[in-house]
Formats: sequence, structure tokens, C-alpha cells
Amino acid sequence: MKEYKRSQNQQKIVDGMNKVYEKLIEFKKRTNSELVILKDNKIVRVKP
Repeated sequence: MKEYKRSQNQQKIVDGMNKVYEKLIEFKKRTNSELVILKDNKIVRVKP
């Protein structure tokens, strides 16, 4: 598998998206609401 070198801006975007993901999971757990994801081309609701 090839490894691609990311520019500084691309790395900041990836880091920001990871932070958003973590905050989303934290929010869903705190509010006890379902997380809707796409898995195997099907919409799935997951309880945190």
C-alpha cells in the first residue's frame, strides 16, 4: 500500500475532522440518541 505525504493544510483538515468525530460521539452518548451510519450500502441506526 502506498503512503501519501499530506500537505500541512491537508493534515490540519484531517485532524479537525477527527476532532469533530470525537465530539459527535461524545454528544450522542451524552444525549443518549442514535447515531445514523451507512454500512454495506444500508442505513443503520446505532445506540451509543
